[in-house]
Amino acid sequence: MASPAKNLLYAQSGGVTAVINTSAAGVIATARRNKAKIGRVYAAKNGILGVLREELFDTTDESDASIKALAHTPGGAFGSCRYKLKDAVTDAVKYQRFLDVCAAHDIGYFLYNGGNDSADTSNKIAALAAERGLDLICVGVPKTIDNDLAVTDVCPGFASAAKYTAVSVLEASLDVAAMAETSTKVFVYEVMGRHAGWLAAAAGLAGKAKGSAPHLILFPEIAFDEAKFLDAVKETVASVGYCVVVVSEGVKDAEGKFLAETGIKDAFGHSQLGGAAQQIASLVQAKLGVKFHYALPDYLQRSARHLASAVDVEIAYKVGEAAVRYAIAKQNAVMPVIKRLSNKPYRYEIKPALLSDVANHERVMPRDFITEDGFGITPAARRYLEPLIVGEAYPPYENGLPVYVKLKNKLVRKKLEAFRG
Repeated sequence: MASPAKNLLYAQSGGVTAVINTSAAGVIATARRNKAKIGRVYAAKNGILGVLREELFDTTDESDASIKALAHTPGGAFGSCRYKLKDAVTDAVKYQRFLDVCAAHDIGYFLYNGGNDSADTSNKIAALAAERGLDLICVGVPKTIDNDLAVTDVCPGFASAAKYTAVSVLEASLDVAAMAETSTKVFVYEVMGRHAGWLAAAAGLAGKAKGSAPHLILFPEIAFDEAKFLDAVKETVASVGYCVVVVSEGVKDAEGKFLAETGIKDAFGHSQLGGAAQQIASLVQAKLGVKFHYALPDYLQRSARHLASAVDVEIAYKVGEAAVRYAIAKQNAVMPVIKRLSNKPYRYEIKPALLSDVANHERVMPRDFITEDGFGITPAARRYLEPLIVGEAYPPYENGLPVYVKLKNKLVRKKLEAFRG
């Protein structure tokens, strides 16, 4: 007699994106089509914390229509967290709790949707389960607007944030140009990106003609040179009449210190950043004496589902599908990644990569994607970026607002004692 199908557990991690729920929809819909091999689909409340607390949502009661709508809903439908498990010795109690929860709820597949740290966690759990001979398959599902995961051509979530950035800079630059004669001379726009300047580079797509904005981009990969930057701003204002600057939150000085470091660490151990645009704008005002404005889009750049890239939406759904296929094929400790086949049109294939090749590796902008002066993007960068933002995938609208789904998120009955770890 065949053994009953094992249940699948899905969780979201780290900063959410405009399309992380699209991947969730791909996971759930694909699992439902494979009922012979997958029983129930659970989703952890607030990522790995939900597993440790045995707070699991049962997606069985969610209608197919709701799961379909999940694909165009931003945010994290099940809740996310910034929480990283250390090694299996230091956090032995937490790893054991994770395995106990999986055993209690007959979970045979764990899919963790996140970035570098999530890949690391998934890889550690996979190794421990294999070492103990447990029937638990762990598969990573890629996500991050920073676009800094190794191996893959692009990370789901990045292209939509890139599209939002390019459009916002384009539109804001028209505003600045209109007012520059008697008002703002310098506009500074800050984007996310701790160590990798992919999102900052995306802003460069807004300007194609000579003299068009953004005029200066400050990348994490290029050490900030105050004198050189101020000279460039002064020259741009003199020749164009105004200057649009895009600054990555991760810009560093020559000593490698973040310009916007607050001295606070987040739950992943990363330096808390914020205020790079304000610092740059204040510097311009103090040294050049020109009127300025700055903008910090913050969460807006990663949640703007109304301006999502159609390419991004498609990829996000397909990596969710692929993750389930890998899981039921018993491909342990892998993650679906994108391999580019052509630029125009953008064609790609999805392949499995080892989590060990993804975890704790960071892909930064190659130097040949940045102009020699360090303030712009090269044709090579444009060839890489342009295909990713092609196409619109608007959500449905009602009374002028997008219609997003709110799931029932019914918690399953707990079977274990409360976790005190």
